[in-house]
Amino acid sequence: MRSWWMVTATMLATPALADDGTVTADDVLFVVNNVWMMTAAFLVFLMHLGFATLEAGMAQAKNTVNILFKNVMVIAIGLLTYAIVGFGLMYPGAEFAGGFFGFAGFGLGTDAAGLTAAYADGHYTYWTDFLFQAMFAATAATIVSGAVAERIKLPTFLVFSTLYVAIVYPMVGMWQWGGGFLAALGFHDFAGSTIVHSVGGWAALVGAWMLGPRQGRFERGIHPHSLPLATIGTLLLWFGWYGFNGGSVLSADPAATSLVVVNTTLGAAAGLVTCVAVAWVLFRVPDLSMAINGSLAGLVGITAGADVFTPTTAIIAGSIAGVLVLAGIVAMDKLRIDDPVGAVPVHLVCGAWGTLAVGLLSPEVHVGAQLAGIASTGAFCLPAAAVLFFGLSKAMGLRVSEDEEALGLDVGEHGAMAYTGLQHLTPDEITALLAAK
Repeated sequence: MRSWWMVTATMLATPALADDGTVTADDVLFVVNNVWMMTAAFLVFLMHLGFATLEAGMAQAKNTVNILFKNVMVIAIGLLTYAIVGFGLMYPGAEFAGGFFGFAGFGLGTDAAGLTAAYADGHYTYWTDFLFQAMFAATAATIVSGAVAERIKLPTFLVFSTLYVAIVYPMVGMWQWGGGFLAALGFHDFAGSTIVHSVGGWAALVGAWMLGPRQGRFERGIHPHSLPLATIGTLLLWFGWYGFNGGSVLSADPAATSLVVVNTTLGAAAGLVTCVAVAWVLFRVPDLSMAINGSLAGLVGITAGADVFTPTTAIIAGSIAGVLVLAGIVAMDKLRIDDPVGAVPVHLVCGAWGTLAVGLLSPEVHVGAQLAGIASTGAFCLPAAAVLFFGLSKAMGLRVSEDEEALGLDVGEHGAMAYTGLQHLTPDEITALLAAK
């Protein structure tokens, strides 16, 4: 059997004879675009492993199972809700152009044209379109998971994630990517600094504030249980971001895709170096957690404008994001808002900065349109998250009990532990506590 590259080479060498049944250059391009878009979707899927390991490493060992369970569930919840209702809300059709809301109907389905180059200007099929967009949907809830880690009730978090991903995220996405009012204003958010990251960041802020800090967070301090695990997660996220941003070109166009990937790389590197350097000067220590958050800040900060920045402006945007994430972490501590992974500074603060940076650093985009997108997203997402969290707190309860939090959510919620041989309780003590619960 010939390998895929031999088949592709043969197809590329075939003359473009559209009327006699042979493969044309446009046919080859259609296949290449689809393969790249699906590959990018798989890279975005891999980012969920990065989120899971980053969050688990930054938390306490006694909550590892709970964190991994949440992150695995969020993937499935995001995919299913997006298939059932989200895709229809986010892409309602041309008749809703310039609007605030639209709905194309429940579920998925396409005609024969959706499987050919007649769909999306020949860039990809309907199914590829859904697959790529669905991978983005779960990211918003994953962002929230890190901010509320180690004290939120599991059922409450799962219900919140379902509602937020099913309704709030696709409605905001429609405003820009679905041809809504932000698109009409000239708002530019290439891959989601606002539409994905700030949407998750607003909910993360509300959730962390309503829950309150973990026991002892601002009295004795709480430290990550595994910085190696968190570092692995960060590098997985950086790797997956090449699909997140590179796939957002929505084709395999060599010029556009290569520029986006270069800008993504430089933005992440600039954010990391700047955050570490400033923290080193201020705190007199080279802090690995700042390297982690700095790289992620640079990635979020570059995401809105990766297609229009030059390498120089990409470095500027990433560097400023590196400073802002450090300032955000310090501000959260002063306000006594407990965010175990720094989700709010990374995704909300740097998401807003990255969106604004497009207007400041790219002459073809108007600052006013960017400010309108940032403000309207916050004006919708903050109260929406507050209403959901408040309603769920009354209906289901928001926070685990003090005893369960002290014991650890692994045992309290799951009856399991991530690390055998390292637990702080004997098997008999665990059995007795579970029986009492």
